[in-house]
Amino acid sequence: MEAELMALIGTGATTVVGLMVTDAWGQVKHRVVGLFASDSDADSVAGELEESRTALVTADETTDEEDLRSDLTASVRLRLRRLLEQDPGASEELQRLVDEFAPTTRPDSPDPVHNSITGGRQSGPVLQGHTFTNLTFHTAGGTAQDQTD
Repeated sequence: MEAELMALIGTGATTVVGLMVTDAWGQVKHRVVGLFASDSDADSVAGELEESRTALVTADETTDEEDLRSDLTASVRLRLRRLLEQDPGASEELQRLVDEFAPTTRPDSPDPVHNSITGGRQSGPVLQGHTFTNLTFHTAGGTAQDQTD
């Protein structure tokens, strides 16, 4: 398969999964079902997509969210690849969907970063990065012991 189509499949999968947890899902769901389903199995595909969406929404901000999102993206990517192998003309609709809904970033901008901090209680600033020097934090209150419940 051509590199351009593979890139479209990857972007399409990421876009579809990203849309599942947004308010836009209601308006785009029928288009995704139309891509994935024939008339005879549209209800089944819509049900599968809703199950996936429910699982993603339920996993929001849990430790399982990243794994679930990754697995679901891989599944959608595989489904899109099979679709485009069987029906190369479907790439036009997928491209329209991506053009309309994919997050827009400037070519020179870095990829967005999402950091999650889990596994305990943080009572002060949390820094993630490469090198920090000469940092001073002014906080109100007493010691960490004073801040425990």
